[in-house]
Amino acid sequence: MNAPMPRLFVIRHGETEWSLNGKHTGRTDLPLTAHGEEIIRQHAKNITCASGFLDNRNIGFVFVSPRQRAHKTFHLLFEHCAACMPEHTVTEDVREWDYGEYEGITTDEIHKTLPEWDIFRDGCPGGESPEDITKRVDGIIKNIREIHRKYREEGVGKRDVLVVAHGHFTRVLIARWLEAPITLGAHFNVEAAGVAVLSYNHHSLAEPCLDGLNLFAH
Repeated sequence: MNAPMPRLFVIRHGETEWSLNGKHTGRTDLPLTAHGEEIIRQHAKNITCASGFLDNRNIGFVFVSPRQRAHKTFHLLFEHCAACMPEHTVTEDVREWDYGEYEGITTDEIHKTLPEWDIFRDGCPGGESPEDITKRVDGIIKNIREIHRKYREEGVGKRDVLVVAHGHFTRVLIARWLEAPITLGAHFNVEAAGVAVLSYNHHSLAEPCLDGLNLFAH
């Protein structure tokens, strides 16, 4: 009998000062706010423990963005059970969209000079284009799908993959997981500290789906 369908959990980092103010935060390495840390601690036991939503015994691979807001979020999720913390890979592959010249400013400020600007269509001058981030996200999805295939078809490894990353990155990841253009990402709201669940329909690895979004965000 085949193994259960594998899943991908994607967690956006907790609240920062710039996420509160709507400022584009890509390369800038901001810490979480005290409130952001508290929200994650409040929900951690319900998310990452043997009886939680994301059973840590099922986590085979973890990819974490190098920015401290993501890395801190990951560690806070397992603070209550440090011995249960899974091994993880810190990788630029899951960093936030590089906003280039738009780093640290809001969409409203950009629209004052470019009222039709849409990041999913136009990208960021001096940063990543839609083609750039599509290529990067497709690469990590390819890796995750192979992990899932080995578990499902060969019984190798564990069921779940966890990614701890960022807002725009997650919106692009969801769109590409569903094999849609990244412009679909404009229709997803990804909140700080929220959990997204991606898996497959009809017990088929050929039918990727979205199971949940913004779980545990409040």
